[in-house]
Amino acid sequence: MLLTVGELARRCGLTVRTLHHYDTIGLLTPSVRSAAGYRHYDGANIERLHRIQALRQLGLSLADIGKALSGPLQPLAEVVDRQITQIDLELAEGTRLRERLVHLRGQLANGQSPDLADWLDTLELMTMYEKYFSPEELKTLPLHTNPDVLTDWSALVSAVQSAMDRGATPDDPDAQILAQQWMTMVGRGTGGNPAFLMRLHAMNENEPGLRERSGITRELEQFVEQSLVAGRLAIFERYLTPHDMQRMGEHYGRQMYAWPPLIAELRQAIADHVPADDPHAQRLASRWMELFRAYAGDDPATHARIRQAYAREPDLRSGSAVDDTLLDYVRQAVEGLAHTPH
Repeated sequence: MLLTVGELARRCGLTVRTLHHYDTIGLLTPSVRSAAGYRHYDGANIERLHRIQALRQLGLSLADIGKALSGPLQPLAEVVDRQITQIDLELAEGTRLRERLVHLRGQLANGQSPDLADWLDTLELMTMYEKYFSPEELKTLPLHTNPDVLTDWSALVSAVQSAMDRGATPDDPDAQILAQQWMTMVGRGTGGNPAFLMRLHAMNENEPGLRERSGITRELEQFVEQSLVAGRLAIFERYLTPHDMQRMGEHYGRQMYAWPPLIAELRQAIADHVPADDPHAQRLASRWMELFRAYAGDDPATHARIRQAYAREPDLRSGSAVDDTLLDYVRQAVEGLAHTPH
């Protein structure tokens, strides 16, 4: 099986320009060229590209990689083993990547020639996370540093899918419990970092293969979101009037993905010791109030009842990275807005 440069770039997560550069400097020369001069890569090229990517992740320059590959080749099984150790100790590249490497190591130990798809899947995983997280960030992302988190996520995904398969609806209490567990896992898997949450969401949207591996289909994601909204509305119903609930039912949850980036900015402002009366903090507070009023309306009495619900019901904040410190900061910034001349 031969791959064009475009096909190889798409499958392994590199750019055509990068592969052309590897060819120019003699690091990865395609084994076959068509009569028209087009590059075609075979299984041996894929194996060499795997070595190149492994050595890149270990911090070697392209020049040093070229020297390393010009002499006697280290057994490929040892390269994979070294990657596994490096990932576990330093890069925290992700449990899923580790599983692929272990699979390849097992095939090599048994004298099997790994299937081309195995090589390509592993290369894809090695580059996917680097698009969204720095090595330093990967070290602090529990979803990829703590194997137990990934195992628990997989179990929860399976439980949600089972509920959908048996015909559960978002109004079912069991579905709402699963959605609440989902939000708890969001906080646990991201280390309470809303910026990480948005990047993981972007990965799921932009990397088609990730949904297939994780089992988090668009349908499952939508089911969880609807169940979460239904469960939270059921909590609010204990605090709000029927009139309040009518508005909440129409608007609550519509801006679900607008909150995490705002929360991330607020947490960063707090970490940077930006005063609550600073114009930047007040701009963030203004956005907060816009999102809040979108479902709460403008009645101060309704606002008070909603805040009472948030204060008494921790499930309403689960997975959001909103704590008392952040709420106090927003409150101070909002109070500053009220006294700012217009």
